[in-house]
Amino acid sequence: MAGMNSTAAAVGGAVTFVWLGMVLAISFLEAPLKFRAPGVTIPLGLGIGRLVFRALNAVEVVLALAIVIAVALSGPSAVVVAFTVVVIVLLVVQLAVIRPRLNRRSDEVLAGVLDTGARADAPAGAGVRAESEQPRSHGHLAYVACEVVKVIALLDLGTSLLART
Repeated sequence: MAGMNSTAAAVGGAVTFVWLGMVLAISFLEAPLKFRAPGVTIPLGLGIGRLVFRALNAVEVVLALAIVIAVALSGPSAVVVAFTVVVIVLLVVQLAVIRPRLNRRSDEVLAGVLDTGARADAPAGAGVRAESEQPRSHGHLAYVACEVVKVIALLDLGTSLLART
């Protein structure tokens, strides 16, 4: 039985570090760099970003399920359960709450319309900014904050799981 727990913990740790690597590479490397590439406009970058993050999120769901199974089979400590819950809750918040808001905002940018808070009685074009001047949305900042906390939680979860092997 101890070998099974150790094996499940090792698999869970490995999957956790794969997930961590994907988040670091995509969220903190690819996403910001793509907008610095020559010829990449805001709409093009948003279109690419939506595809990349849709794929990342789909893989994250699969990895989360694998981690939940591995954790359940490993005879987890309270710390491992806590980190697992934190990671899963963050992913659910990102997918169910934040991503839909980000998708609506990117839809507006891609359509050439963005609600900037201009008054309805203002002259046409008042309050509309160039794409490069658009402020970061609160949703974007919330997503990044979740990613930072998720990175810390994944690192702690992976370390805690591997300590059980």
